[in-house]
Amino acid sequence: MKILITGISGMLGVDLYQTLREEYGVTGLDRRDFPCSPSPSVNKIDITDLEAVKELFSRLTPHFVIHAAAYTDVDGCEKDADKAYKVNALGTRNIALACQRLDIPVLYVSTDFVFRGDKKTPYDEFDEPAPMNIYGKSKLAGENYLKSFLSRYFIVRTSWLYGQWGRNFVVTILKLAQEKSILKVVDDQVGSPTYTKDLSQQIKRLVATKLYGIYHITNSGRCSWYEFTREILKLAGIKGVKVAPITSEKLARPAPRPKFSVLDNYSLRLSLGDGMREWKEALKDFLKDHLDCHCEER
Repeated sequence: MKILITGISGMLGVDLYQTLREEYGVTGLDRRDFPCSPSPSVNKIDITDLEAVKELFSRLTPHFVIHAAAYTDVDGCEKDADKAYKVNALGTRNIALACQRLDIPVLYVSTDFVFRGDKKTPYDEFDEPAPMNIYGKSKLAGENYLKSFLSRYFIVRTSWLYGQWGRNFVVTILKLAQEKSILKVVDDQVGSPTYTKDLSQQIKRLVATKLYGIYHITNSGRCSWYEFTREILKLAGIKGVKVAPITSEKLARPAPRPKFSVLDNYSLRLSLGDGMREWKEALKDFLKDHLDCHCEER
């Protein structure tokens, strides 16, 4: 089976390629070069160009598309709503239209930010989305385009991603810990940190099924960004750095964030029989790989 991954050079895209390449013929779409080897064939087109997307899909004729490309800068989306909707909404529309034309199923990677964050228990797939920022609204618009044009689709909502092949919170904290003695981190936003390698493994399981629908896929458990930071430093063996909790209001970011965006992997458990491992266990594995430089390409 031939699989096309959009955003293949991104943090999740690289792990998806490395997870899928031994069993599937994988090609990619991205505007950037692939960051490691062995590298797939990467087609450098813009997903906001409908004709370019249609032409590429007609030429490659993939059997399945994983749409991971997105504009994920939450504050950037708030400052430039046009770009957010052009990439996350209309770009997804273009992917959906090209797949509709060739009858190709799609897996779309979405976000916990489609929820407002005022619930006290984890959000499952049957809760009604109500995003509070432009990023969440644009990603939800992408979900709606997919549902409007296709009958065979997976929508995978995930959260707080980190991995070996891109900028992310864990790597940022490790860097700042070498530069500062005090780290100020918000303690009033709660979610589920998710390792891209674990997410990729679950996506691989879904691809092999025809159990289409909406899935929440995150590492299990929950924490605040403050608690996440403390665990990063603890597992990395970094001492002498103080972590100070602050409120979201004091941080004053352009885009509002949900206070509680924990996702329940409810449909995953019902459909495939189990969920995801706990976030601390996943973080431990990530740090071992990262700190020991097991990736020769790094």
